[in-house]
Amino acid sequence: MFKYLLEASNIKIHFPVYGGILRRKVGTVYAVDGVSLKVKKGETIGLVGESGCGKTTIGRALIRLYNLTDGKVIFDGKNISRLSNREIRPLRRNMQMIFQDPFESLDARQTIGDMLEEPLIIHKYGSSQTRRKEVLNLLSRVGIPQGAVTRFPHEFSGGQRQRIGIARSIALKPKLIVCDEPVSALDVSIQSQILNLLLDLQTEMNLTYIFIAHDLAVVKHISDNIAVMYLGKIVEYTDADTIYEKPLHPYTKALISAIPVPDPSVRNKRIVLYGDVPSPLNPPSGCCFHTRCPFVFDRCIVDEPELCQKPGAEDKEHLAACHLVNG
Repeated sequence: MFKYLLEASNIKIHFPVYGGILRRKVGTVYAVDGVSLKVKKGETIGLVGESGCGKTTIGRALIRLYNLTDGKVIFDGKNISRLSNREIRPLRRNMQMIFQDPFESLDARQTIGDMLEEPLIIHKYGSSQTRRKEVLNLLSRVGIPQGAVTRFPHEFSGGQRQRIGIARSIALKPKLIVCDEPVSALDVSIQSQILNLLLDLQTEMNLTYIFIAHDLAVVKHISDNIAVMYLGKIVEYTDADTIYEKPLHPYTKALISAIPVPDPSVRNKRIVLYGDVPSPLNPPSGCCFHTRCPFVFDRCIVDEPELCQKPGAEDKEHLAACHLVNG
């Protein structure tokens, strides 16, 4: 029995940039640059950070929708880093994804019933009658009326479409689901319903989630552990409660200070970060955050900090990539 369902070791995803008449390579986008992650079966890991920090790229790479430039991914005890499309196809049923846009991720030309039955056909699940029964069961599990099986995506609201996307992701009873900002496009009142549905399904099916979001309040509600990302790297990692109560990295502190407080009489001291996020085409030397950090000093500019355990905090795993924290 393996301790971790998923292990990512120093993964890198770089995209070449081409330009000019001859379409020559003129640069490289360092979308993800050395990320390691371990996920236990049944837990939820939250990935948070600003837009463009590499969260979605990591999620897609972990289930091999993107190929790795370097590094290794072990899923359920098997190294899937270099498997061909044919070799990885049988494993697809155990790795699924919920996409951010609930409309773009559904085929407008297919009925909901055909869409949910398609993965069952591909993976040769039962007879036609058995598949149809399973489709109706999936709709019931996510709160969609069974009579909607013949309707098309445009006939549903955004929240209903996301429920259909969730139904599709659990159709093959996977072990791991990557949730790519599944509630960011929904109204606040609908977000809580979708989050509670995901939690209920996790308990019922013993699912493991990698939950990607930029809203720290949402991530705290659903995650066991949280990894904070900045410019393609993880800068802090610990459990959800600790990262809110005792954040270590200056970037994490700034993110938490920006969370709205639902009490007009409480004034939250906001930490304002000046400047723009550097381009992943030309990341800065040393600490990737030093161009915006209010505590930057000479060492930060030339020496990249390692993501390591905070000194004196051996009772729990609390990692940070900061010279101020680690000395």
